[in-house]
Amino acid sequence: MAEGSVPSRPSYGPDAPSGKPPVHPATSEACRLLCAGVHLHDGFREAVIDQLYVQEQRVVAPSTGFDAARVLAHAVRARRTELCWAAGTLAAWVLGVVLSRGFLAGLFWPAVLLGLAPLVRGTARTAPLYRTFPALVLRWYGRFLMALVAVFGLALGVVGLFTDDDEPDYSSDGYGYDSSYGYEDSFYDSDGIGTTVTDALSPDAVVGVFDDVGSATGSVWVALLFAALLTALTGLRRGQFARTMAGELSRGEFARVSEDPAERTAGPRLRRLQERIRVEQHASLVMYNEDDPFCGSGESHHPWNLSVELRPVEGESAEPLDNAGVLRRIVPLLEDLRVPAGHGSPQAAAAVRDRLRELRVDECVFLPVRGLRNRDDAPYGEGQFEVHRAAAVEEGGESRRHFLRIRVGGWGEEVVVTVFVRVHTQGGMLMLEVAPHVLMPLLRFFHDAERAAERHRDNNRVGKVYWALVHMPGSLVRSLVTLGAGLSLWRKRLTDGDSRALPEGPALSVRELAADDEATLFQDMDINRYLKSIQDRVAGGVRLALREAGYHTDEFEQKIVHVGAGGVFIESAKDSAIGIGDHNDIRRTAGPGPVPPKDPGPKSGPKSGPKSGPFGADGPRIPRPGAGPGRPADTGPAGPSGP
Repeated sequence: MAEGSVPSRPSYGPDAPSGKPPVHPATSEACRLLCAGVHLHDGFREAVIDQLYVQEQRVVAPSTGFDAARVLAHAVRARRTELCWAAGTLAAWVLGVVLSRGFLAGLFWPAVLLGLAPLVRGTARTAPLYRTFPALVLRWYGRFLMALVAVFGLALGVVGLFTDDDEPDYSSDGYGYDSSYGYEDSFYDSDGIGTTVTDALSPDAVVGVFDDVGSATGSVWVALLFAALLTALTGLRRGQFARTMAGELSRGEFARVSEDPAERTAGPRLRRLQERIRVEQHASLVMYNEDDPFCGSGESHHPWNLSVELRPVEGESAEPLDNAGVLRRIVPLLEDLRVPAGHGSPQAAAAVRDRLRELRVDECVFLPVRGLRNRDDAPYGEGQFEVHRAAAVEEGGESRRHFLRIRVGGWGEEVVVTVFVRVHTQGGMLMLEVAPHVLMPLLRFFHDAERAAERHRDNNRVGKVYWALVHMPGSLVRSLVTLGAGLSLWRKRLTDGDSRALPEGPALSVRELAADDEATLFQDMDINRYLKSIQDRVAGGVRLALREAGYHTDEFEQKIVHVGAGGVFIESAKDSAIGIGDHNDIRRTAGPGPVPPKDPGPKSGPKSGPKSGPFGADGPRIPRPGAGPGRPADTGPAGPSGP
């Protein structure tokens, strides 16, 4: 280890017997649900492919708690499958319209209305009235027209079984009618006695209807036949999604990464990009975008800092205190959070499942992408991080920044708390900077994917047929949207020249796209506990470093006050206040003066009200392919792909 480094124990492994290794990112529950999401939602799938597959010049954002390369593999495979289903469905529509002489086109307008209804409504848990009301009108108007066309077509087809509506032969008499055309071929025979219903519905009569496809009756039955075919395609597509969730995306099968069909069927280009992503996504060297340096870490939760004067204790010789020296005192205190409380026996201690046992502590260096000529030139090679770390820990640079990174993942890596700590000892002052970030749990939409697949598998045949009949009309719009999106991505790969463009930092994180705005009450309680535990240990480490180096700690202790059962009050980056003594009550007052900071944790309480987010109340705000710096973002609706 280079001189001035922070000698910390590994975050987990044999040298940290009190800790427990966290789940591998590629097999976490969050990764599994994200892989399911690309099969279920076309907007999310397109965003993943656009950011990780099409825009090759972009460095991937840190993938906290999941494997972006595996999500990309499932996104590419899901798009390939969806394009096949969309092409087959659209071909069935076109062929049905042609062979039915346009009778199937009677379903076109109802199909458009029913296909647009879910896009207008969006996928929000509680959509606003200006979305729900138009969607409701479109849905029921489309259903009414669909029922009207279906009843009329079925009635026309049944009546045609009892009549012969063949078109008359044209002659050259100038009038266009056959003079012999009469009643002898009508419903009544030559004796004036009507044929029986049994004769009309006989197999020979039914088959004879299709002998002349040009007849009106034959066209109606061809249209009904293709409508049944489209219904079958819709149901089979849904069944394939259910089998995918029960197979490769089930909890048991997903843990076998080497047997994942999406990984085994990856092409050369996808494999090359996966290797690059896996080098970048969990590296200690973070190549960042200046517009969003902490992209991938989640929402910022009230970053704070404080500064104290380094005043030596009278009568003692103070030791020089550098940045690495302060961090050396912080790391052991943080790693002690992995140690379970005394439970009387090693077996009882080993059974403790507190996620703090999986706490990870490492160092990271943030480097701007600006200046690189090629994405492969990023300094991810062996030993290069150590060079940057040794230089950055003491320099206090502006663009190259060194942080101590503390991470805790809970709830299957759906809730991830990351705290970045930076220390400055400059000009006789000590400045402590703390930037907490929280990745919120995945949207309920991703959890519903597995529930919807199980409901379809457990449903009876009548229920499956009914579901297919209801969703068949929307297959036309869904197919057009899917094919259009695929064509757009192909056009961008062909014309935008991203593979040769200058490297850029991550414009967005696919994990943050899928994050909810709120957490459950239990999740909020865990988030607050993680944040307060980490920040308390950070403050304790700084205080210990000051004391051991022979500096006064009273000013520091005045700015960090322990309240109640471990609560921590810290001077905010924007607001300031000082509390001395026990049971302080610091309140916001009018005008200038001390102002208490907000709680560093996220807001607590159960979910309620409209949800905003990538699938929020105003519809999905997942950018369409091409969105990002320098490209307009399409924030219009991008609803589920249908399964």
